[in-house]
Amino acid sequence: MEDYLQGCRAALQESRPLHVVLGNEACDLDSTVSALALAFYLAKTTEAEEVFVPVLNIKRSELPLRGDIVFFLQKVHIPESILIFRDEIDLHALYQAGQLTLILVDHHILSKSDTALEEAVAEVLDHRPIEPKHCPPCHVSVELVGSCATLVTERILQGAPEILDRQTAALLHGTIILDCVNMDLKIGKATPKDSKYVEKLEVLFPDLPKRNDIFGSLQKAKFDVSGLTTEQMLRKDQKTIYRQGVKVAISAIYMDLEICEVLERSHSPPLKLTPASSTHPNLHAYLQGNTQVSRKKLLPLLQEALSAYFDSMKIPSGQPETADVSREQVDKELDRASNSLISGLSQDEEDPPLPPTPMNSLVDECPLDQGLPKLSAEAVFEKCSQISLSQSTTASLSKK
Repeated sequence: MEDYLQGCRAALQESRPLHVVLGNEACDLDSTVSALALAFYLAKTTEAEEVFVPVLNIKRSELPLRGDIVFFLQKVHIPESILIFRDEIDLHALYQAGQLTLILVDHHILSKSDTALEEAVAEVLDHRPIEPKHCPPCHVSVELVGSCATLVTERILQGAPEILDRQTAALLHGTIILDCVNMDLKIGKATPKDSKYVEKLEVLFPDLPKRNDIFGSLQKAKFDVSGLTTEQMLRKDQKTIYRQGVKVAISAIYMDLEICEVLERSHSPPLKLTPASSTHPNLHAYLQGNTQVSRKKLLPLLQEALSAYFDSMKIPSGQPETADVSREQVDKELDRASNSLISGLSQDEEDPPLPPTPMNSLVDECPLDQGLPKLSAEAVFEKCSQISLSQSTTASLSKK
């Protein structure tokens, strides 16, 4: 598989017709592995000198948001650098030049921005209910199984089992297990065909990881947000809807709310918090009874809570170690980050003074007219994470 993918990148430099195997826009593990494995199979079984290239239907910069894909590629020793992403190939230009054939995998409806490519679609392989009104007029193979990787495995084992190497088998095996929730009968997502081909892969490659092990590691990697910025976390599981020109994005953040617990139990200073109604079930809001406690007085409490949080954190697999960063250093950086956010506050005043008039005459008003930004635990946490990572990297380089 790895040698094949290296050749795909080289093929992009040549001016010749391409058969592009394209996954869906969600670009989850199933879509990614199905595109890679199907393109690999077609390239190995086509006699003519045709080029089959798998394309991940996202920008390369978005790959870190898909932790299970990053983890799995590393585990099977496939470098991310040899993959081809949507922003690295111009499908519309290829189509206009008459050099594009599309094979859709794990979806059968092109996005609105790609509807012009419909005539280039030659085949569809999907595992979800078909929508005839929107499906391209080509050969469509659809079967309602738990994972599209199951259908790709079936095609390989029925068409050319001799081409299947352990690297490709491991990708297919782990993907089916993750998609089918470890083949759990109580969940009911796995069909008899999913189970059949997982078993076949295990017979052909007895050294494949145990099901519980690979499911647990992939599930953990899928929801791991360590190392992501706040913006990346908001984009990680983002869903978007459009209605009458209005675009609404919905995101999920996976994090504990121990800082809320710290505030509720605080006696020094006593905040006298009373839970307030909230428009969102995952948003905690309070009425602060002790109005004498300002943000400035609250900072030491948050600093202590964050320091305790860092002390309890485990180093994520594959991340640089931060063992060289002491608690004192963390506290010092928290102080620096906090002071930078609340600079301008006087000893007795909660609200900062107004900033000077901006020099740029084209600016109607200064963005800071409403005061400096509110301090949030996420901002401090993210700032400290960046500083800790930078110091750890510098320390390791100096030792070398």
